[in-house]
Amino acid sequence: MFLRHLSECEEIVANDLTRLRELFHPEKDGLPLSFSLAHAILPPGARSLRHHLEGSAEVYYILNGRGVMHVGEESRAVGPGDTLLIPAGAVQFLENPGPEEIHFLALVEPAWEAHRDHRAE
Repeated sequence: MFLRHLSECEEIVANDLTRLRELFHPEKDGLPLSFSLAHAILPPGARSLRHHLEGSAEVYYILNGRGVMHVGEESRAVGPGDTLLIPAGAVQFLENPGPEEIHFLALVEPAWEAHRDHRAE
């Protein structure tokens, strides 16, 4: 069994400007997984940068807060309990127009790697 508490994970600012804590990463943790899992936070009034992951799909699960998710040409309101699939290579960003932080889990398959995370214009 591998167990890690969120408080044990170092917080970083991700390439898209969300605050991120990696919970599981196969290379960093020596785990037999093909995906990575992170907890992310987007502050009120902020938006993540437009970006895409080359060769990796993502699943976001919204824990709390409300916002607008943009994937390709589509935009949808999201809130607690929503789960969304972001296809590999799709340009995406999340907006938080509300008064509270958006907390979400991000599962990346195959596991996230910095050299495949590209900002979009």
